[in-house]
Amino acid sequence: MTSPLPGLRYHLSPSASSGETMPSHETVSDVVVYGATSGGVTAAVRAARDGHSVTLLAFDDHVGGLSSGGLGETDVGRASTVGGLALAFYRAVGVAYGVPDVHWRVESHVAETIFVDWLASAGVSVLHRQHLCGVTLSGDRLAELHTDDGGRHRAKVFVDASYEGDLMAAAGVSHTIGREASAVYGETLGGVQPSSSHQFTVPVDPYVVPGQPASGVVPGVSADAYGTIGDGDERVQAYTFRLHVTDAADRVPYPEPDGYDPGRYELLRRYIEAGVFELYGRTTRVRGDVYDMNNHGAVSSDHIGANYAWPAAVSLSARSSLPDQATAAAAGYARREAIFADHIRYQAGLLHYLTSTRSLPSAIRSAAQAYGLAPGEFAETAHWPHQLYIREARRMVSDYVITQHDATSRSGVDDPVALASYVMDSHNAKRVVVDGRPVNEGNVQHPLAAPMGVPYRALVPRTGECSNLLVASAISASHVAFASVRMEPVFMMLGEAAGCAAGLAATTGSGVRDVDYETLRKQLLAGGAILSGGVR
Repeated sequence: MTSPLPGLRYHLSPSASSGETMPSHETVSDVVVYGATSGGVTAAVRAARDGHSVTLLAFDDHVGGLSSGGLGETDVGRASTVGGLALAFYRAVGVAYGVPDVHWRVESHVAETIFVDWLASAGVSVLHRQHLCGVTLSGDRLAELHTDDGGRHRAKVFVDASYEGDLMAAAGVSHTIGREASAVYGETLGGVQPSSSHQFTVPVDPYVVPGQPASGVVPGVSADAYGTIGDGDERVQAYTFRLHVTDAADRVPYPEPDGYDPGRYELLRRYIEAGVFELYGRTTRVRGDVYDMNNHGAVSSDHIGANYAWPAAVSLSARSSLPDQATAAAAGYARREAIFADHIRYQAGLLHYLTSTRSLPSAIRSAAQAYGLAPGEFAETAHWPHQLYIREARRMVSDYVITQHDATSRSGVDDPVALASYVMDSHNAKRVVVDGRPVNEGNVQHPLAAPMGVPYRALVPRTGECSNLLVASAISASHVAFASVRMEPVFMMLGEAAGCAAGLAATTGSGVRDVDYETLRKQLLAGGAILSGGVR
C-alpha cells in the first residue's frame, strides 16, 4: 500500500533501510515489555533500574508513543498528582529547555531524546520494528512472544504497554471494546451521549443534493441512527494526529496527500459558508514558535467514525497454531495500515483543502495559511507525526473495573498505584443526521470529584487468567472512566507501577495477582510516586 505522505507507514517492514533482512532475535529476560509507548518506556526503565534484565519491543523506529509522536500540550489535570518517573520526565524537559522546574509542554524530538537516554542508561535492550505475530502459553502463564521478524521472546513476566492491548488479547485476557451501556455499571455518562462541545453551532444541510434525503449524505456523515441516550455500542472515540505546527517564516506548507479528494470536505465547505471557521481553536504554544494543533470544533482533525475496526483488527489467540496466528496478524496489520493511511489522507487533505482551494473565501485561506508544519520535527516522515493518537482501543475487564463511580467518589481504593485527575474527556464517536442537520455524538467532558486512585487490580488480569502479564495502557476501566485515565502522564505512572510489580513477580516467582501490595506501595513511594491526595 502506498503511503499518502512520503516515508509514513504504520507497519514498517522488519528490514534494514538497505533492503537487507534484519537478524531475528531470540531473547530471554526477566521482563519483556511489548510496546514502546511512554508507559512502555517507564515500565522498562523501572524494572531495569530495580536490577532486572529487560527487553523492550518497539513497534516502529521510535520510543515514547504519543508523548514523542506529536503531543506537545500535556493533559495534566492536577499537577500535584504527577509523581515518579512521569514527574522526572517533565523535569527533564525543563532541564532541556533551561528552566528551573517542571515543563509540561514538550517538542517531540526533545521527548524522544529523554526516553532514549533513560533506556540506554538503565541498560534496557530495545528492539525496533517488533510486531506481535503469535504467543504460546504454558498453563496460565505466557511462555513466549513471537514477532514477524522471526523473533522469539521469553520472560518470567510480560508487560503489555501497547495502546491497543494486542498482547493482552492474544493471551486470552478478558477485555471489551466500545462504550458500555449506562446500565452496565450504573454510569450516567455511559453509552450514547449528547455532545455539547465540538458540536455544530449553526444548521448545515447534510445531503448530497441539499434538501433531498434520498440523495444520501455527504462524506463524513453516517446514515446510522443517533441511538438512545445511555445505550452501549462498539464505537470508540475518534482518532487524530497531533501536529507540531508553526507560524514562523520557514513553516512547511500543508502537503497534498496521495489520493487527495476535495469532495470529502463538502460538509466543511458548507459549514464555512454558514459562517463558522474554527480550525486553530485548540492550537497551543509548546515552545517558541512551535505549537501543538489539536482537534477543535464540529468538523476538524478528528476523523470521526473512521476507526471502529482499529482496536480488534489484530486479533490473535494462543489456542491457534503459530502459523495461523501469524496469518491473522499479517491481515490485521494490513487492515490497520489502511485505517492509518485514511487518517493521514483525511487530516492532511483537510489542511490542504483549507489552504489551497480557490473557491473558498480568501480570508479563510489566509487564516489557514497562518500556520504550517514545523520544519524541526519528523523530517523523515514529511514533518508529519509517525504516531496516530489512539485515544482508546481495547480495555481489559479484570476483577476490578474502574468506573464513573470511582471518578465521582472521594472514598478512594485500597491499592492505588497512580492518580488520575484530568476530566473524563471522551471525543465524539459518530456524526449522524437528526432532523435534517448533522449532529456529532459522544463528546463527554466531566470533572472528577477528586484525584482518582487507579488500583493495582486494574493492571492485572482477572483471577484464573494469564498470571504473568501486566497491562499498562489498556487497563481495566469503563469507557467513561478511561476517558480520564488515558492521559500520557497517567500512562507513564501506570507503566512505572507495572514495571516495578513485574520485577517483584520475577524475583519471587509469584503470579502478578499475588504481588504483595504493601511492598509494591513502599517501592513506588520510594521512587516519588503520589498515591493519595495529590500532594508531593
